[in-house]
Amino acid sequence: MEQIAKLDFSKISKASQIKEVCIGQEPLPLEEFIAAARYGAKVRFSKEYIERVVRSRRLVEKILDENRVVYGLTMGFGDNVRTIIPQDEAVQLQYNILRSHAVSVGEAMPEEGVRAIWLMQLLSLGMGYSGIRFEMLELIAKCLNAGVYPFAPRYGSVQALVIEAQMNLVLIGEGKAWYKGELLDGCEALERAGLAPLTPSCKEGLCLTNGSNSATALAALALYNAVIAVQTADIAAAMSYEALKGNILACDERLHSLKEHPDQSLCADNIRRLLGDSGIIRENKGKRVQDPLVLRSVPQMHGAVKCYIKDAGLNIMEEMASCSDNPILWPEGDDGVALMGANFDSTFSSGAADIISIASANLAKLLERRIDKLTNRNFSGYPAFLAENPGVDNGYMIIQYTAAGLVNEIRGLALPATADSIPTCANWEDPVSMGLLASQKAWDISQKLQYIVAIELMVTSRAFDIFKEGEGRFASATKAVHDKVREAVPPLTGDRHLTPEIERVKEMVADAEFIRTAEAYVGVLSF
Repeated sequence: MEQIAKLDFSKISKASQIKEVCIGQEPLPLEEFIAAARYGAKVRFSKEYIERVVRSRRLVEKILDENRVVYGLTMGFGDNVRTIIPQDEAVQLQYNILRSHAVSVGEAMPEEGVRAIWLMQLLSLGMGYSGIRFEMLELIAKCLNAGVYPFAPRYGSVQALVIEAQMNLVLIGEGKAWYKGELLDGCEALERAGLAPLTPSCKEGLCLTNGSNSATALAALALYNAVIAVQTADIAAAMSYEALKGNILACDERLHSLKEHPDQSLCADNIRRLLGDSGIIRENKGKRVQDPLVLRSVPQMHGAVKCYIKDAGLNIMEEMASCSDNPILWPEGDDGVALMGANFDSTFSSGAADIISIASANLAKLLERRIDKLTNRNFSGYPAFLAENPGVDNGYMIIQYTAAGLVNEIRGLALPATADSIPTCANWEDPVSMGLLASQKAWDISQKLQYIVAIELMVTSRAFDIFKEGEGRFASATKAVHDKVREAVPPLTGDRHLTPEIERVKEMVADAEFIRTAEAYVGVLSF
């Protein structure tokens, strides 16, 4: 078994800067996974990767030559496992599984989701226990590198296989795919990219529709988004501390040393470091007996969210380093054995996705309350809704509504999906993980959470703009983040259309721009 890639939080904000990813001997770090899935980093294979795939394929050929009884090779699928498949129908069986399983419905899976699923298949199927040909995996990598990505409706899966079947129709010249912004028949998309479809060989149709790959891939996207969101939320919280003249004693290391939660202490340390040279914080230290919980509980609540995310992240990273195929082809010298089990189950990664959803909901409710405090003249001391001309101008009144609406949407989505099960396949597959729904929800939630973080950054930046002169100096790090916001969003001088501005700041959050900006002043923030 390969080692597990560690979540290196000093590198995770650098995903957008990685241009090439090598899949090989070592497990793939999360930032490299995101670089290829979201930012289009090129994918290549190591010599070791190719050798183990080729070696595994030789075992498939041996099993076929000896006509051994193996699920998915010489026997049918699911409840059809009792049916012997004649050798001359083996290829047709592979076509049939891809065609018959491609029944997901609704809107298309976004590009980064499709790319992440394909990338996860390369990781799992390339471990050398699946028997897929290298040529098939190479075609997936060539599609990723050329910008060909399949049309795959995203709804109607109990785990993954119907979406993976939709995607992988393209590899056999069927289905549909985008290429250079145009939706084409699968064969034409390949041809325009200078590629050619392949005939699926024995077991390959099963490989391409099997495993926890989709659930794990989308959980990895959610994990990354959540990490970036909560780390940026520390920065936004520091800005809110300044804008609301908070009492920094709530972040005192002595206080946090009495709780046996290192994530809480590290979060408090982040806030202290971000505000280390803030004149505003120094002048207001101890002036209020204590602040409302939106400020006072930042280390406890942010810290707990980070703890949940790290625990969930370990399960996701373990699954990313696993082979989730069935059957497993275990090599033994020049021979081997087919092991039929349930490594395709996605409960580890999708259960982790449910935890990320709950953690994100906890963070979202705190962020929205800070936004309310900043826009509420009865507490903040600023003009109503931070408007230039209150009454005539609504300022940031309705942007707080947006945050409240997003929190409500997150709450609705955070109900765990993996707690449920509906049997399938004539009750042969009796407990079902519902893994894809868990991961899709976590992915959707993580993006909504980033919008709320973006709104807090916009609101705190507006408060910085109208902070009264002579009341202290902002910290270097928070002032730099304010200035970064201002690169995308001009100061508020009157009511205007704010949606494009929210979208721009959210993209900056997603790309970890504010983390890199703050860390240029205080070093790598703890996670």
